[in-house]
Amino acid sequence: MSAAQQLPDRARVVIVGGGVIGASIAYHLAHEGITDVVLVERDRLTSGTTWHAAGLMTCFGSTSETLTNIRLHSRDLFARLEAETGLSTGFRPVGVIEAVGDTDRLEEYRRTATFQRRLGLEVDEIGPREMADLFPHADMDGLIAGFHVPGDGRVNPVDLTMSLARGARNLGVRIVEGVSVGDVLTRTDGALPRVTGVRTSAGDIECEVVVNCAGMWARQLGERHGVVIPNQAAEHYYLITDTIPGLDPNGPVFEDPARYGYYREEGGGMMVGLFEPEAAAWSLDGIPDDFSFGTLPPDWERMAPALETAMSRVPVTLDAGVRTFFCGPESFTPDRLPAVGEAPGLQGYFVAAGLNSVGILSSGGLGRVVAQWIASGRPDVDVTGIDVARFMPHQLHRDYRRDRVTEVLGKTYAAHTPGVELLTGRGTFVSPVHDEMVAGGARLKDVSGWESADWYAGDGRTAQVTPSWGRQEWFSQWEAEHRAVREAVGLIDMSFMATFRVTGADAGAVLERVSAGHVDGEVDRITYTQWLGPDGGIEADLTVTKRGDDFLVVASDTAHGHTLAWLRRQVGDADVVIEDVTEATGQLNVQGPRSRELLAALTDADLSNDAFPFRTARTITIAGVELLCVRITYVGELGYELYLPREHAARVWRALREEGTAYGLRPVGLRALGSLRLEKAYRDYGHDIDNTDTVQMAGLGFAVDLDTEFVGREAVLAEREKPRHDKLVQVLLTDPEPLMFGAEVLLRNGVAVGDVRSASYGWTLGGAVGLASATSDGPVTKAWLDEGTWEVDVAGTRVPATVSLRPMYDPTSARVRS
Repeated sequence: MSAAQQLPDRARVVIVGGGVIGASIAYHLAHEGITDVVLVERDRLTSGTTWHAAGLMTCFGSTSETLTNIRLHSRDLFARLEAETGLSTGFRPVGVIEAVGDTDRLEEYRRTATFQRRLGLEVDEIGPREMADLFPHADMDGLIAGFHVPGDGRVNPVDLTMSLARGARNLGVRIVEGVSVGDVLTRTDGALPRVTGVRTSAGDIECEVVVNCAGMWARQLGERHGVVIPNQAAEHYYLITDTIPGLDPNGPVFEDPARYGYYREEGGGMMVGLFEPEAAAWSLDGIPDDFSFGTLPPDWERMAPALETAMSRVPVTLDAGVRTFFCGPESFTPDRLPAVGEAPGLQGYFVAAGLNSVGILSSGGLGRVVAQWIASGRPDVDVTGIDVARFMPHQLHRDYRRDRVTEVLGKTYAAHTPGVELLTGRGTFVSPVHDEMVAGGARLKDVSGWESADWYAGDGRTAQVTPSWGRQEWFSQWEAEHRAVREAVGLIDMSFMATFRVTGADAGAVLERVSAGHVDGEVDRITYTQWLGPDGGIEADLTVTKRGDDFLVVASDTAHGHTLAWLRRQVGDADVVIEDVTEATGQLNVQGPRSRELLAALTDADLSNDAFPFRTARTITIAGVELLCVRITYVGELGYELYLPREHAARVWRALREEGTAYGLRPVGLRALGSLRLEKAYRDYGHDIDNTDTVQMAGLGFAVDLDTEFVGREAVLAEREKPRHDKLVQVLLTDPEPLMFGAEVLLRNGVAVGDVRSASYGWTLGGAVGLASATSDGPVTKAWLDEGTWEVDVAGTRVPATVSLRPMYDPTSARVRS
């Protein structure tokens, strides 16, 4: 039967790409009861990247609950799939050892191990002698510890894909090879286009959902419809030696990131895989359509030093002959996290690509997540970190992809010590007060493509950072900025915040229906609110300011794409215009108990508490510039946000700094913003709260107005009647010395009940502070918290802690309203 004869005229779902990810989604869709599915592969199954993958099945290494559970699901599926399909996956739980040669990596791995044990991963810290017993071929010189995961191991990527494909076929999914997809067909549906089908080399298929699983071709397919998937192929290497006597085919996988290598038995020889520190992009102008089961010519000159370093860890490989030396393409995203979910600008277009060399070990769990998302319309895991909507158009640019992929691949095996940053692709967006921040000694960091101040060394000084898990010299600068906001006044640039102007005859009605708070009420008022899904899950956490018939919507930088897409999906045929004004707008924050005095010295407007109460928004003039002044705070003090055209922001900044000397003003960076907001227990979407949380669970019920009709209202009412058994709580270490960075485990009476989602150091509270999830057998109440003895596991050490449902700093918000 020809490919055209195999192709139906219509299917509910069309999957583009027959690698392990596409096969897994097809398999899991069938198990969700969706069998009207066609998987279309341009050549043969596995012909892209899957066929040459090394086949590691490693769960260790992530402090993301979503990614850890994706890997755990994969491992479990690989072990049981043969019983269902009759085809082996080649999974062998031979164990994996992660080697450690320095104290920074040891600290990182201890924190990771603590977090992943809570999720059910068996992982043990072992010493060099135990490592040598398990993997006697390695030279243990310089190694101080290892982390052994006995349930991990290896899998055969081709066998796994074929087993998944058979499982899908057995349940009714149609898989067609030798058919390429040239285009996705769409029609306009309200404010956003919608998928209607695909155009293939064998004819059109009408469908409701398309899933782009095209691997290293995903970017090219997505660009045809404005879907941003900035994955880029790069060279990836491994070799297999000739037979080495005495190699145990059931021996563990051994990884030594400091030597850039991973090692395992293969066909009687040793596989030596490489993640070299100086990587190379491949085919920047696009992957050839006919590239199948392809290899690349190796760059011996570039690779030789890294390869020698890797092989020196397992000296027996240096004396064995080389049976195979392989170079093939692997694709990577700018942040080395996958691109998953419904495209922000095209309804019905899903993406599952950009797996960053962990596609095999992620395939089972990722397939389940995407299939469940398509079937129910809502993901059942936190997807804020992997949502394809987080990517931005500038990340598609050729030079950006070239530079970034070489860096992220080169850092695959680097330690994740606090203070380590990516350096390529910087400065895409420049704050309107960039020069002023630099003059103030700002330590600049990348914030969604913007250069922003993390902290300030002082006027005319150069900020220096040495990555570390411990205290650093610049902590004194951080503390001074924190205390300036608590005791005097701080000036913070927040121009990177996602800012949208919403207008039109129906703007108020649409925003009222989308927002859980009452936003279409009094003019010149700002409302803090959430946007919810029909199930009550939080989709956005933001502010809406009503200015007559205009509304200003402000969300966090990381939620930019998702927030914009969510609003556009709600518009339908309403008379609403949404304008992204982020790049045209400067946002300067003046925060602290003396902020009113400072602004009063610069404007004729009446800023008294009676005339300008909390949540007021009015146009005022500072330094000859008309701007929107909003009385709101994200640090827990009296404060104001100033919105103004970017071309005037520097003038206002300079005026604030000059006048602010008399009021104790300091420029303040994002490091202090984080510590200040966590002392006040203010939430940050994508960090403390996500799409699986509800307003009640997150402690945000105060922001909901049940007198209005909004998306998710019924779910909110249902949860009030039957509360969930988890809650977001504030956590403070009672010992002032340990530091928290997030992902530490929270214990009640010695039993793990949650983990710290984000953390900082609370200079006012006198210890590390954070927001954590806490789960109970019943509703999480103040009494349940008070009856427990609380600790936080910090890298294996249990530290006493205090927990609270209310903010520990200024719980009544008296300072905010003063």
